[in-house]
Amino acid sequence: MQAFELEQLLERQQAGEKPYHEFLRVDSLNAGIYVLPAADEDPQKPHDQDEVYYVISGEATFACDGQPDVPARAGSIIYIEAGVGHRFVDISEDLTILVLFAG
Repeated sequence: MQAFELEQLLERQQAGEKPYHEFLRVDSLNAGIYVLPAADEDPQKPHDQDEVYYVISGEATFACDGQPDVPARAGSIIYIEAGVGHRFVDISEDLTILVLFAG
């Protein structure tokens, strides 16, 4: 078992000075905290793994190739299949996101 506290994960993410901080990697799952400041651009490219986002705080729009844009705000859960282009846009409040990658 491993247990994590959000406050500590955010401190590590900020100390690393990168938007994404991976805190768990096992054979079947990777997890990280992704932070994007308001008005920033999300530089993501499609990933090789299925992915789930859980928006902890903040507000933006989520754009996904071939799909209508959807609001992304605290409590939103978004699933993306591997290889599909996607990103957070129109970030109006600092975003803090829990990211889960399958495999």
